[in-house]
Amino acid sequence: GGQVYYLHNKVESIERVAARLQAQIPEAKVGFGHGKMPEGELSEVWRKVMEQEINVLVCTTIIETGVDVPNVNTIIIEDADHMGLSQLHQLRGRVGRGKAKSYCILVSDAQNEEAVYRLKAMCRTNDGFQIADEDLKLRGPGDFFGARQHGLPELKIADMLGDMDVVSQTQQAAKALLEKDPALSSPAYRGIKTEIRRLFSRAGETAFN
Repeated sequence: GGQVYYLHNKVESIERVAARLQAQIPEAKVGFGHGKMPEGELSEVWRKVMEQEINVLVCTTIIETGVDVPNVNTIIIEDADHMGLSQLHQLRGRVGRGKAKSYCILVSDAQNEEAVYRLKAMCRTNDGFQIADEDLKLRGPGDFFGARQHGLPELKIADMLGDMDVVSQTQQAAKALLEKDPALSSPAYRGIKTEIRRLFSRAGETAFN
């Protein structure tokens, strides 16, 4: 009785996938939508979804910020292992906004242990905080002084999950220090100043010229 998002996150083949599904389920009204479509064309797709002229929308992750459609109660995500937990959780949140029971189906042929663990984590909980914690544990917080968005940072003093109180205290101490000596010109701060310069120079930035 509801409608379906079928997430296929490849623009170049999305039309073929929609045609394949239409052939497999002739009684359904299948459409497709993605962010590279002209604005007017995409608006027409959303109109058809809202007015239930489309039962199954084959789409990219454009639905993350798309129109809220309460009647969509099922999402099927192809290659779910290619996405992080936080993104999967956000996509899952696009369904179940109406009264009907909702479903999120993750499709993957991944065999590696981490990918399987990540998908099982999605099945264990709907709690966004737990999902974010799992995502941080798996991906790492990334680089504080660079473009890397995953992996362990070079700073290895604290556990970002377990030591947030210590991190907060350190932040306050750093703020107080900079208020006292913004240029870190005191000889007592020579070591700190040298380390900050080294970290920023690796990211192509400059500090304390």
